[in-house]
Amino acid sequence: MMKTMSSQVVENSGKKVFVGLSGGVDSAVSAALLLRAGYDVTGVFIKVWQPDWIECSWKEDRREAMRVAAHLGIPFVTLDLEKEYKEGVIDYMIAEYRAGRTPNPDVMCNREVKFGGFWQWAHAQGARYVATGHYSRSMKYEVLSMKEKEKSHSETKYALLTGKDANKDQSYFLWTLRQGDLEHILFPVGDIPKPEVRKLAKKLKLPNADRKDSQGLCFIGKVDVKEFLRHYITTAQGNVLNESGEVIGTHPGALLFTIGERHGFTITERTPHDDPYYVVSKDAEKNILTVSNKKSDQEKVSPKVEITRCNWINEIPVGGTTLKARGRYRQGLSSIEIIKAEADTAIVRFEHTDTSLTPGQSLVIYDGERCVGGGVLT
Repeated sequence: MMKTMSSQVVENSGKKVFVGLSGGVDSAVSAALLLRAGYDVTGVFIKVWQPDWIECSWKEDRREAMRVAAHLGIPFVTLDLEKEYKEGVIDYMIAEYRAGRTPNPDVMCNREVKFGGFWQWAHAQGARYVATGHYSRSMKYEVLSMKEKEKSHSETKYALLTGKDANKDQSYFLWTLRQGDLEHILFPVGDIPKPEVRKLAKKLKLPNADRKDSQGLCFIGKVDVKEFLRHYITTAQGNVLNESGEVIGTHPGALLFTIGERHGFTITERTPHDDPYYVVSKDAEKNILTVSNKKSDQEKVSPKVEITRCNWINEIPVGGTTLKARGRYRQGLSSIEIIKAEADTAIVRFEHTDTSLTPGQSLVIYDGERCVGGGVLT
């Protein structure tokens, strides 16, 4: 039997929490809310690896984070996690692209850096929690079970929930979190719509209240992914084929492209009346892209897929269960049936064909607003 209990930001006088201050408004408001709730708050700017050919952006972000900490009157620390970021995120990303897959670096950033290296360091400093500005929520509940001689026993569990603001929900990037992680993670803005977060920032007179949201690769910011990869992966020009196998254009390297992409390749054999072309498959070994501008090609895609490297936040889903899933951030949820699920792998069947499913991307599974877990598409 399950009994739920709220675990959002509540009065917690004196409990030490380290907040990841990125320089953005979401983490700034998170720190302010925790401080107001009575936590012992320390702001932490996480410094990560950046290649020397990219214009330095972390110093400006750090300066904004420092201004927030000074405004709130909380201690401020710069934490160097360059090694963890380079090895756990960048090296992983490059290896996946080399293998012909399209990875989710933001998922690995959360796993290895924000809730990996950051928490390990914070815990060593005596922190009870770490907090971020993610638009997601956690819920604590108790599982009551009957033990020997009918004595009840309760066990505390945690669920990962979507953010209240559906337009900003970031649970897609958090599917790798485990019970031991959720026990010490707080998401202070998960219950608040983004426009309200902006209003709160202005009400609290936070110095970065009007700062624009960051875009691009986690921590590195605005950088063209293809340009980034060209520094680490050797590519060569190859052919673009249509669905009939005819050469209709060229591309700068098949490894740089992902399924569904519509830009970056050149179509030389076309008419003025052609609809836009998009990548429907790629052969990394032969350096070939296949593109289409016909929606009927969607019928060629199988609705049954396999995922590996799975993580199930609460329990492994049972075969035959109907749930929802998305294969990309901000993509609409699709109905799926769990065919078979084990600790590390699962096979699921989509009710309708989804042509955007891409090897290397995360398939994240939901039961209502609860994130069940997910895996990497094969």
